[in-house]
Amino acid sequence: MLTSQYDNDITTWSPQGRLHQIEYAMEAVKQGSASIGLKSNTYAVVVGLQRSTSKLSSHQQKIFEVDESVGISIAGLTADARILCTWLRTECLNYRYVYDEPYPVSRLTKKLADKCHRSTTTSSRRPYGIGMLIIGVDSLGPHLYEADPAGNYYEYKAQAIGDRSQSGRTYLERNYDSFPTATSDQLIQHALRALRSTLTEKKETLSKKVDNEAYTLDEKNCTVGIVGVGQAFRMISGDELRAHFDTIDDEKTVIKMDI
Repeated sequence: MLTSQYDNDITTWSPQGRLHQIEYAMEAVKQGSASIGLKSNTYAVVVGLQRSTSKLSSHQQKIFEVDESVGISIAGLTADARILCTWLRTECLNYRYVYDEPYPVSRLTKKLADKCHRSTTTSSRRPYGIGMLIIGVDSLGPHLYEADPAGNYYEYKAQAIGDRSQSGRTYLERNYDSFPTATSDQLIQHALRALRSTLTEKKETLSKKVDNEAYTLDEKNCTVGIVGVGQAFRMISGDELRAHFDTIDDEKTVIKMDI
């Protein structure tokens, strides 16, 4: 639904100096389920909350493997993410074929940002309604980047995007000092705690028509991606991820007993 005469074309500026179509794409990212990313001196981790439309449907994929050394987590329109993921995989394959080495993460992210930016400069296409957290390892070590629909990209120590992501960023800001020396298990557990903080805690305030189980973070609606120095990108789910949730739950029990 159009809200003004300036939001039906990507190249039309409003009197306030705004491009409404880009803002709509950014809003699509904010309404997507949350994704968390963080890195240490040797590892980089992403974790995403996977939503499902009903109990009869599967969960929407949030984390994709791009290359042996690169993976992404998304927030926004999954259909757009699949298009960009396929493009990223092709770029990595071509680079590996020509140079016989992995694509440097910073250059790959910049090329992705340029592709997103081109969609904001012509009226023949709309912006991609997707935000990405990109993790990877190259000769300079592990990296974590965020790329948005406007074509901006930033490198982070830790970042959260998507719905209620501010709660996740608050947790990351309080604990980022411990990330550089953290082990892979510790990084994963930090990411899960940050993702859990983005969920609605007071279930009794939700409508009775809403399934409260969808707001409980567990190994069924969550996937972790990790890459490290000397370790290829892989995804963690199921029983292996359940062990990390058990560790977090045990910590909660200890805190309650201490109180």
